[in-house]
Order: sequence, then C-alpha cells, then structure tokens
Amino acid sequence: MVRSAVFLAGLGAASAFVAPGVLPAGSARAPQLRATRMSAIPTVPFDSVTPTGPSGPTLPGDGDLDFLEAKPYWDQSGVTVNIAKQKDPLIGKIVSVQRMVGPNAPGETCNIVVDHGGKLPYWEGQSYGVLPPGIDPKKNKPYGVRLYSIASTRYGDDKTGKTTTLCVRRATYWDPETGKDDPAKKGVCSNYLCDSKPGDEVKLTGPSGKVMLMPEDDPNMTYIMVATGTGIAPFRTFLRRLFGEATPAAKNFKGLAWLFLGVANKDSLLYDEEFQVYLRTNPDKMRLDYALSREGPLNKKGGKMYIQDKVEEYADEVFDALDKGAHMYFCGLKGMMPGIQDMLQGVCKAKGINFDEYLEKLKKNGQWHVEVY
Repeated sequence: MVRSAVFLAGLGAASAFVAPGVLPAGSARAPQLRATRMSAIPTVPFDSVTPTGPSGPTLPGDGDLDFLEAKPYWDQSGVTVNIAKQKDPLIGKIVSVQRMVGPNAPGETCNIVVDHGGKLPYWEGQSYGVLPPGIDPKKNKPYGVRLYSIASTRYGDDKTGKTTTLCVRRATYWDPETGKDDPAKKGVCSNYLCDSKPGDEVKLTGPSGKVMLMPEDDPNMTYIMVATGTGIAPFRTFLRRLFGEATPAAKNFKGLAWLFLGVANKDSLLYDEEFQVYLRTNPDKMRLDYALSREGPLNKKGGKMYIQDKVEEYADEVFDALDKGAHMYFCGLKGMMPGIQDMLQGVCKAKGINFDEYLEKLKKNGQWHVEVY
C-alpha cells in the first residue's frame, strides 16, 4: 500500500508559536496584530537551489549530503529534543536578515539565518525557541520562549550543518483610534529578530517537537502540503530535502509532493522561486497550487479564495490519498482547520462514512499532524 503525507500551511500567519500559556504575536487569538511594510531590505536572492535530475539532485561541487543522516536515513529513533533549555540557552549568531516579500505584500516577512555552530542539530519539521531580550512588563520577569518552525533542512541553507533558517513575519499593533501603529504593543520577538543585524547574538532553545517529522521509510510516499503564512517553513524543509539536496531521501524518492499555499497576493509568496524550480525539474513528483485571497479567481461561492477553498477543489483526491495511508500536516493559522474538516466531512457523508470515526482512525494511525496557532 502506498503511504503518503498531506501537509497544510498558509500565508497571513506569523511563523512563531509559543509554549503553552504564551500568546504569539500575530496569532489567531490576537487579531489586532498586523504586519508592517518595510521596503528598504532587499528580497532574498535565489542562489542556493539546484534542480534534481532523474536519479536525484545534482549539486555541482557539493557532493552527497549524508554526514547528518541516521543509519538508515529514515530511522527517527535518535531524534533529539530540548538540547538547549530556557534556563541554559545556546548562544547563536545572526548570519543574515533579508526581506522576502514584494512591495505590495501586506506586511513584512524576513528570512533569517542563524549560526548555531553545529551544537543544536535538528530534523526537518522541528522548531527552535528564541528568547527575546528584555523584561515582560506584565509579568515583571524576562520574556518567555517564542517557538519558530525551522525553514531549512538539517544541513542549513549553506549545507554546513551549522546554520538554521527562520521565516519570521514582523507583527505590529494597529490602533484603530489613532490610525497609527502603536510601538508599545508590537510583537516583541518578531521585531527583535527582523531588526537584528549580522553578528548579533541570539538565545536559542530546542529543538522541539516530533509531530511534524517527515515519514521517510517509504520512498513512494505522497506528500500533500497546504500552508498559511509562515507556516510554510517546515514544508520548505521537506521540499528542499526531497528536491534541492543530494540526500539519501532525495535519491530514493519516487513519490509525490503536493503543496497548497495560501497568500494574499503574488508579492506575498514565500520561497516561490525555489518551488518553481522543483516543479519544473520534477513534474512527475511535485504539484503546486496557490490560493491568492486578494488576487486571482474567486472560490466556488463567489468569495475570496482562501486555502481551505483551494483544497476543497481537490477534496476527492485528498480523501483518496488519506485512504491510501496519506499523512496530513497542518501548519499555520488554526482558522483553516474548520474548513478543511468540513471538506473531509462532506466527502465522508457522500461515501456513507462516519466522519468522527474516520478522523479518529487517522489520528490513531499517525496520519493527522497539527501545528496551528
């Protein structure tokens, strides 16, 4: 039986989520936070992706990437968590901070590379914690950890195994009474990271989480990814691992990676240049669907096209993939979840299947992975 994985993420979300009890800036529970626009920072250059060939990625000068692989590469028994903790964080250094979105994007999102010196190894799908400096005035003690889904593979974008990449949306508070941003209520950690400079120190914790790990033991797996906002981060790592690096996983992959990404407009697309290369060079192994809520076609009801609407267009295919063992991953704003579940519930009803039992089965089989905020 073919096993497959479905990943869901989307644009319009902050990439950070937090430990229990800590409210992330820009989260669904803080709708008053919005991103501010900043055009002075150049967009991220596309200089690190090499297309894959029929027998796997071809990376001139890089050779095989296998020095951080498990034995066998798909064995997750050795995945570690919480190497660095809040009371004893690792001190990393900022390598670069670059704006990722165009001038017409509603807000600013940055690609931030951090040097961890190889002391904080991680797997695709895990997260790092960041401890912003300063005192929380509400608690009169240091700010707590903000978690960010990692956007680079375990090798880092420089393929040294010593860096990580974070995808961070700057969050600010728009005061409707004054008609201005209120700097006193801006997202503490997102602004700290987006304002950082190369060489700045940053306190890191983690890595954390095993919910979003990539099941790689079946090379014929199908991955279907749906993203909201900076929730795209873990799925960028999956696609780089499968199509952009000369890893054992890439060389053996014969399945399908299908990404759904919901954004406001074309200027808001994240990592699109990479994804287009993967799609062009692996047409039989990748599919890509965008939902542009402020541009492009409307949904079938005549409203804006959100991520759940785009996925619904392929409801039967998604259901069939799950029926064959697909793993479904959600990363981004939790507001997408009701629409996705309603879609699956509708398919179940048409097929005479009890949806609650069906969903429980997916969870029991480890096919249902959720990381939303």
